Amino acid sequence: MNVVVESTYGDLNFKGTNERGQSLQFSGNKEAVSPMEAVLMAAASCSSIDVEMILKKMRQDVKSIKVEIQATRVDAVPAVFTKIHLHYIVTGDVKEEKAIKAVTMSMEEYCSVSIMLAKSVEITHS
Repeated sequence: MNVVVESTYGDLNFKGTNERGQSLQFSGNKEAVSPMEAVLMAAASCSSIDVEMILKKMRQDVKSIKVEIQATRVDAVPAVFTKIHLHYIVTGDVKEEKAIKAVTMSMEEYCSVSIMLAKSVEITHS
């Protein structure tokens, strides 16, 4: 996997581009998503992909998945995360116990981002 991050317009603005030419904007001055916000979004996105795939294999009719994330950071430099909580809202014709199982499987077995973060951050989900 190879990506490139380069300066763009103005101070503290960067664009990350993958090998397929797809890009994201990042900012250190709130003009775009911050790198730490992107980490939270990556964890939720990674897990949501797993949850959708698992639920479809369980023959559940998923219409949408929304993840609300709350995170706590230390009040020092580096301002790393200490706690992350992901709250999943799954809509469609989905049995609650199957949604719970899919989220648990993702967070404990499949989501690379969350599993990597869990080595240094307390991660919970609901």
